[in-house]
Amino acid sequence: MERINVFLAKHLWVQLALSVLVAAALVTLIYPGRSFPSVVARTAVVSLGAVGVTLAARRREKRAAGGSTNALVTLDRKLRTGEVPSDPRERRAMRDLVGQRLHRSRHRVAALVFLAVLFSSVTVLTALTAGARQTVGMAVFTVAFTGWMLYNSRLQHRRLRAMEAALRTESPGGTTESTTDAGSATRPTA
Repeated sequence: MERINVFLAKHLWVQLALSVLVAAALVTLIYPGRSFPSVVARTAVVSLGAVGVTLAARRREKRAAGGSTNALVTLDRKLRTGEVPSDPRERRAMRDLVGQRLHRSRHRVAALVFLAVLFSSVTVLTALTAGARQTVGMAVFTVAFTGWMLYNSRLQHRRLRAMEAALRTESPGGTTESTTDAGSATRPTA
């Protein structure tokens, strides 16, 4: 699984292509009768905005991680496993990456509530305007996607907070750092 994660992290275009294909397959299952290539083309065109946002976020994360894809992949793997970097430059890059992701996810609860309401509304509207097959498909998708969003959001937020705390309290030499109220001075403690 780790090799797949590393491959997908290094090759963002594969993630985007797989996302478009999965979305097209889901649309084809819920609304049969349309040709798969036309659904893929339509999904790809509709996804262009999301691709742009993803590429911009990836560029900012690469800059925070030191400017290279390999550095970002390494830091992301360490973040997933909870391994605190020992190299001072890598610690600084991890601190920047974690800070950036925490800042970007500061409205995550509101976003999750909005998405849950949105998907539930679409399911209700599908029930009112479409057949049973589409309603059941949307209901299953809504429950599965909302559950996955909640689980993944909590997991990622917990990892970010744990790494932020570890970077703040553990120095590269294995000693603990203590910060003053101003947060600017640090001194090692035994």
